Amino acid sequence: MVTSFDPRTASSVEEVAAASSSDEVAALGERAVAAASALDAMGRAGRAAMLRKMADALEERRDDLVAIADRESALGPARLGGELTRTTFQLRFFAEVLEDGAYLEIAIDHAGTTPMGPRPDLRRMLRPLGPVAVFGASNFPFAFSVPGGDTASALAAGCPVIVKAHEAHPATSLVCAQALAEGARRSGAPEGVVQLVFGQAAGAVLVEEPRIQAVGFTGSVAGGRALYDLATGRPSPIPFYGELGALNALVVCPAAAADRPAEIATGLAGSFTLGVGQFCTKPGLALVPEGASGDALLQLLAEDVRARVSAVMLSERVAAAFHKTSVDIAGAPGVRRLAEGIGAEVNEGWWGTPLLLEVDPDELSGPLLEECFGPVLVAARYRSARQLLELLDRAGPALTASIHADPADDQLAEELVGALVTKVGRIVWNAYPTGVAVSWAMHHGGPWPATTDALHTSVGASAIRRWLRPVAYQDVPERLLPPELVDDPLAAHRVPRRVDGQFVLP
Repeated sequence: MVTSFDPRTASSVEEVAAASSSDEVAALGERAVAAASALDAMGRAGRAAMLRKMADALEERRDDLVAIADRESALGPARLGGELTRTTFQLRFFAEVLEDGAYLEIAIDHAGTTPMGPRPDLRRMLRPLGPVAVFGASNFPFAFSVPGGDTASALAAGCPVIVKAHEAHPATSLVCAQALAEGARRSGAPEGVVQLVFGQAAGAVLVEEPRIQAVGFTGSVAGGRALYDLATGRPSPIPFYGELGALNALVVCPAAAADRPAEIATGLAGSFTLGVGQFCTKPGLALVPEGASGDALLQLLAEDVRARVSAVMLSERVAAAFHKTSVDIAGAPGVRRLAEGIGAEVNEGWWGTPLLLEVDPDELSGPLLEECFGPVLVAARYRSARQLLELLDRAGPALTASIHADPADDQLAEELVGALVTKVGRIVWNAYPTGVAVSWAMHHGGPWPATTDALHTSVGASAIRRWLRPVAYQDVPERLLPPELVDDPLAAHRVPRRVDGQFVLP
């Protein structure tokens, strides 16, 4: 059985469901295939209506969902209420993406003569892959779990979803799935557009299920790599879009350190401890200048950290990994402890205490360059622009990198942007990375080990691109074409497209 735990007491609360068997996973795969053609046939307008009905169904259960998620995650009603709002916004946002239609990447080249000779009539658009698997994340029981971005973008694309519920919040996952199913029913969508499996073994079986055409995953490097190997090792390999883990660096340039040390220290402390440091975008490495300004900034940062209290972490596994990793990096050569938060005076639950460390830049290596999922920050001081760039190169690829700079830092900042654009998916200017907006321009990804595929994002409008593949129609009669591809589509099917090389708006 899959058991729901209370992280505040480390005690089991209820048995939510039996672990899914291989036969049950196969049956869900068959059901998803049956739903796929009907989901596609709903068209963009039908799927947009479905996503909005799903958002409505989640809102109707808001109080229960927040209470259950808080009991399973200890993230608190305020944080979870905001996360649920983000999640329903995300569903409605992808309804707007569908109505816009540009995501289809339609191109039409009419038959004619070219410098290369005669050309047939060619029409190209993106089409849904088919059923996909989604793995919920421990740290976002709504926004990156059953009703989260992977599910929303896949459904928008026309792909039924089978979600592997995360062990850290199985009860939340079940109620979310029920709400999504209710929203689908109200919109007239087929049964089986969103389904749920439980248990780690079932997750592996799901990736190997022949009817699954792609996988979305948010989690650890080890877990993601194991599933990636299964997905790519199948007789028919499939895409595996894994958001894993990496060390996100934050750079403070000299003028910024001198002009606003208190502001930066407060913001940085709040960012690396936000959600008990359980954000994939958490800044894990702070690079500050040597000298009086760097000294002052780190002193203020240490004072802030000492005033922060321990908080409950998501699960026993997360807390155990944090404690082991933080001990390893605190004991690494060249590391000294600058500050530690106030420990909890309790004998139960899974707790994490904020920790600020400093390392000699020459010793920045090994475990210090790996993500530590929890409220720990490593600081290092750089002597020159050259050393700073070398340290960033050593830190490697990541989801984000942040630069704090004033106008006097422009020459250095220009070098930093040029270097970081090759290493990260998002560059953050004079702000903190622990916040990922759902928008048209957002990119949430990065080179390995941040993700398994740096070409795609898991947040924002273009996340839908992962669940689509291009199909070209050559000399196909217009009566057999999708409605968006005909020469004079009805108003409901008019979308941005490129016709004979020219971009045409609806």
